[in-house]
Amino acid sequence: MDPIALINKYYPEENRLREILVTHSQSVAHKACAIADAHPELHLDRQFLYEGAMLHDIGIFLTDADGICCYGDKPYICHGSLGAELMRREGYERHALVCERHTGAGLSLQQIIAQQLPVPHREMVPVSLEEQVICFADKFFSKTHLDREKSVEKARRSLERYGQEGLDRFDHWCRLFL
Repeated sequence: MDPIALINKYYPEENRLREILVTHSQSVAHKACAIADAHPELHLDRQFLYEGAMLHDIGIFLTDADGICCYGDKPYICHGSLGAELMRREGYERHALVCERHTGAGLSLQQIIAQQLPVPHREMVPVSLEEQVICFADKFFSKTHLDREKSVEKARRSLERYGQEGLDRFDHWCRLFL
């Protein structure tokens, strides 16, 4: 599978939004692959890490996030489930799971209901090691400061709004992947 071909399909114009998506996704892919290289004992699927990292945010164009040039009509938190729908239509279920499970440090059904999040009511927590690595790598890169990687402390702080469950998951990933 060629993730760039899918990006080209949904982001056909050379514009700021495409630049943001590709730059951010490349940063996440690079970090995810570096984790795989540093941890051969985990037997991670490096090709899938690259593909999943490149496509994890493919649904952002459908959301309303002016700061990153997204002018869709859905709340930004929906970008993962929207991207998953796109990937399922393309026949890529494994990639769809990365899309819907990377928000925050993953969203449990309990969190979704308690916080009344406008996403499907189902477990959206990373399961496979590859899903976990991509979700973890994503926490180190924002779409507003494309030129820098966040520290572990800043990445952790960005998860605080999702509650203790996400922080605990992130801390576990720090022990596993760093």
